[in-house]
This record gives sequence, structure tokens and C-alpha cells, in this order.
Amino acid sequence: MRNVSKRQMSHTLSMREELPKIVFFGTPDIAVWVLSELEWCGIVPSLIVTKPDTPQGRKMIMTASPVSVWAQERGIEVYKPPTLKSDEVIEKLRDCGGELFIVAAYGKIIPQHILDIPKYGTLNVHPSLLPLLRGASPIRSAILNDMHHTGVSIMLLTAGMDEGPILAQRAVDISPHEWPISGRVLDERLSRVGGVLLAETIPLWVRGDIAPTEQEHSRATYTKKITKDMAEISLADDSYQNLLKIKAYDGWPTAYFFYEKNGKRVRINIIDAHIEDNALTLTRVVPEGKKEMSWETFLRGEGV
Repeated sequence: MRNVSKRQMSHTLSMREELPKIVFFGTPDIAVWVLSELEWCGIVPSLIVTKPDTPQGRKMIMTASPVSVWAQERGIEVYKPPTLKSDEVIEKLRDCGGELFIVAAYGKIIPQHILDIPKYGTLNVHPSLLPLLRGASPIRSAILNDMHHTGVSIMLLTAGMDEGPILAQRAVDISPHEWPISGRVLDERLSRVGGVLLAETIPLWVRGDIAPTEQEHSRATYTKKITKDMAEISLADDSYQNLLKIKAYDGWPTAYFFYEKNGKRVRINIIDAHIEDNALTLTRVVPEGKKEMSWETFLRGEGV
């Protein structure tokens, strides 16, 4: 991302000695990109809280979260509690000396009594211009809703779902030649913008130079948790709406449809597509049980 101005960076770095001890809650790549931008600005957490290792792949190998890997590579302490409700967790977070908690895609609801532990409260990086797109899937929902204009918000986290007061916001406009943008590309772009904005905001917040602004709750919109069944499309549906789904579900859960060929009903995962002559044109697909190939290759009979 690296779009911090020299003046902003100078200010951020000059405040480094005044920065509080930070505890960071996060789990997936989205949180890693936030951490990477913070690190580049000279802000590194003393403790990382992430979800426990989970079984991954066909062999179900226990795998650490991306945030855990990032922290271990830097020698930062990692804490992986299975729940945040135990007395042990509360004691750990109280005793770790954290003066500011930061949350970015942690993946669990954090109880209010934990949010209240640090001296400077708990900040959250949310990839939308709140109060728009509250909830579990703001980035992918922006694509589904054809929203070229989106952004990130830094808010003071409260018990209500993305209802906390705003400390800072930054708009991000996607250029027409990029739209609709792939979900994983927008994931990284907004996360890195969020990391930079957070790095600029923390010193000001700690100094008391920012007054939290209450959200306009009457304007709030909400997103749903994305599930695998939502990714099925019908090629008979509107081409542009299908393209938005393909881009939004990029990586996971991946848009798909069923195709009848040679008496077989084959599930086709769509990797990429575009609009040509007002029609949806598939380019890269993964037929069930096969490797990725072009749609033309599949139609020639090499995919079944």
C-alpha cells in the first residue's frame, strides 16, 4: 500500500516513543496485511491473539492461522485461546500489559469486559465506510452490490455489531477499468489501506487529538455471512449479476454451476470470466475432479 505521505509518516514515527503497548486480535490474511502496514510504519504488537490451529487440506493437517505464522516469523508471542470467556483468558489479557487492543478480522465476538481492559480501549479496522456494510462480509458484499465507492473505517469497538463511534475513515474508489474487481484483490487493497490509516490514527488517539464521532445509525446497512450455497449461479440469469458473483466469491466459496455433458452432470467452478457483447464469457474453470483449464478446453471434451 505504502501511500502514507512523508509528512504523515514523519508524524507517525516521531510519536513512536509515545505509543502504547499493543495487543492485536486477528486470524486470516486480511489481518496479516493490516499488520504488515503497521510494521512498516514502526508499530509492532507485543502480543498476538488468534484462533487456534485448524485442520486443513485433504489430509486435515493441523495448520496455524496466517496471523500466527506472521507473528512467529518475527518472534512475537502468540496466544490461541479456544474461547475468550474463561477466567484464564481474562487474567492473561489483564496481565500482559496491553494498553491498546486492536481487532482486525479476528473471527470471534469479543466480550465487552475484554474490550474494556486496555487503557486506550479497543480499536477495530472495518473494511467499509460505516455505517454502510456492517457485519461479516463487507468487502465481498461491496462487489455483490456493485459499489465502486467503498473504503475503511477505524472505530472504537463496542458490544453492538460494528456500531462503535468512528475515529477515522478513508474512501477507496475502484477505477472503471478494474471493475468488477476480484474479491481477493479488494481484500488486500482495503486491508492495506486500513493498516495505513490505523498507523496514522493510533498516535493521534493516544494523544487525545481525536474525538470519536457517533455513527449515523439510521443509515446503517448490513451484510450476511457468506456460505457455500450462495455461490451457485445459473447461466440463464443476468450476465452482469453473475459476473459480480464470480468476482465476489473469488477464492472462497468460488462461484459454480452444473453442466450436462455426455450424460453426466458436472459441477463447474468458475475461476474467471468477463462480459463480452453483453454476454457472460467464461475463461478459466475447474470441472469437478479435474485441474484448472480454459472453458474452451472443457468444451472440446478434455474436461470430462
